[in-house]
Amino acid sequence: MKPESYKLFENGSLDEITSYLSAELKTRNEFPFWSDKVIPFSEAILSVLIPLRENKMLFNPENRAVEKLTPELFFQWSDLVSLKTLAFTLQKSNEEGKLLRTLLDDSTCQRYKKIDLTFLGDYLSRYSINLENESLDFPIVNYNLHQGVSNAIKSLL
Repeated sequence: MKPESYKLFENGSLDEITSYLSAELKTRNEFPFWSDKVIPFSEAILSVLIPLRENKMLFNPENRAVEKLTPELFFQWSDLVSLKTLAFTLQKSNEEGKLLRTLLDDSTCQRYKKIDLTFLGDYLSRYSINLENESLDFPIVNYNLHQGVSNAIKSLL
C-alpha cells in the first residue's frame, strides 16, 4: 500500500478518499466496467466506516475494536458477506441507540450515535441483498463481482 493511502484513510473525508480513488482510476486507464463500480462501492463502505472512525468505534468483521481506519480494515469490510453483516449490525444499533454485536466495551457502545445507512442500503439493494431478512442469501455472482471490485481498489492503493 502507498503510504499516503494510510494517512488518507486515517484522517480523510469521504470526498477526499473517493476523489483520490477517482484520480487513480483515471491514471490507470481501468476498464469503464470497473471504474463504474469502484466509487459507489467505496462510498457505500466509507459512509459507515468514517462515522465509526470519528466516534472512535471502529471494529473489524470479527467484532474486535480497531483503533484506526486503514486500507486493510476497508478491505476486510469489502467482502460482501462482511458488508451485509455490518449493515445489519448498524441497522440494529440505530434502532437500539447503542452499538450492538461487537466486542467493544460497554461504555463505548453506549456512546453510539445513529449512522445514516442510505448509501450502504442503496448500494446493497442494487446487488440483490435483502435488507429485511439477514438470513437470506444473495446471488454468488454478486459476491464474485465484489471480489473483483475490491481487487481493483487494491491496485489503486
